[in-house]
Amino acid sequence: MIPIAKPLITDEEKNAVAEVLSTGQLASGEYVTTFEEMFKNYLGCKYSICTNSGTAALHAALLGAGVGEGDLVITTPFSFIATSNAILYVGATPLFADVEENTFNIDPDKVESLIRNTKGKIKAMIIVHIFGKPCNMDRIMEICKKYDITLIEDCAQAHGAEFNHKKVGSFGAVSAFSFYPTKNITCGEGGMVVTDDEVIYNSVKKVINHGQAQRYEHDMLGYNFRMTNICAAIGIEQLKKLDNFNNSRISNANKYLKNLSSDKFILPTVDNNCKHVFHQFTIRCRENRDKIINLLEKNQIGYGIYYPSTIPDQPLYRKLNLNSYCAVSQKLCGEVLSIPVHPALSESDIDYIIKVLN
Repeated sequence: MIPIAKPLITDEEKNAVAEVLSTGQLASGEYVTTFEEMFKNYLGCKYSICTNSGTAALHAALLGAGVGEGDLVITTPFSFIATSNAILYVGATPLFADVEENTFNIDPDKVESLIRNTKGKIKAMIIVHIFGKPCNMDRIMEICKKYDITLIEDCAQAHGAEFNHKKVGSFGAVSAFSFYPTKNITCGEGGMVVTDDEVIYNSVKKVINHGQAQRYEHDMLGYNFRMTNICAAIGIEQLKKLDNFNNSRISNANKYLKNLSSDKFILPTVDNNCKHVFHQFTIRCRENRDKIINLLEKNQIGYGIYYPSTIPDQPLYRKLNLNSYCAVSQKLCGEVLSIPVHPALSESDIDYIIKVLN
């Protein structure tokens, strides 16, 4: 079976974990600090804060940015549900702007229309660089500046992606990353909050550690969102390999783009001003998707449907009566199919997948 995702864990990660175990310092400590330093330097940002999941990173980022009860936050309907759930966690209300059909990313025109409809009452916006493809940051930044909106980047699928040679995660007031095992790098579980804003940084540091800046002095409601040294040790070794991992993903994607039949599939787009790091290689099926899925299963090829329904169509969100109809996202949910693109694939794996699909 060729899996849809496979983390590459080698002796470097195993030895790093063994080193942590030998110290007996398993909770958050110097390895976490080292990982934070490495990550902020990789992105070219001032501050990084490790968390125990990407969802916790989003939650803490919103709180750090001052988003709370009664605020309106624009986001995408075409993402994993954690993106919008984090908005609910802080008592804010998500408003969904539909996506661009050819990029899967939030549509700046729909965003601006939504802002006008709410008469400029938007507090913040969470964008998602979906599948590793950066959003249109020129338009996004222009809109945020024009309407004084706080930008939060969800970079869970876009470690190392770039827009105009600038890494995603370095555009917004604050950004969140995930290190789940399917991501471009992993800690097993874990996340990272990144910002250039010292006020946000200090707030997030307290949010993730029970609301304390000094031990046993709690001046706000906080949470236990800390990362362990064990996870950080894995992350340190994975970060060293991130560019090589991404280069392998890009190489695998280019083989698909060159050889997959455009008669049968609508292939993902790659823009000249973007570095797409292909967390997923997501095609759109021109024919019956179930027939293609049966073919993949018969030939032992893993796949994923990301996502089978929009967030507003989830039962939880239907109960909220947000009246969010996103026609493009709903169409994409019926067409998308992701195939293996991860760096553990061999040349023969790629050739086999292309042969079967064509």
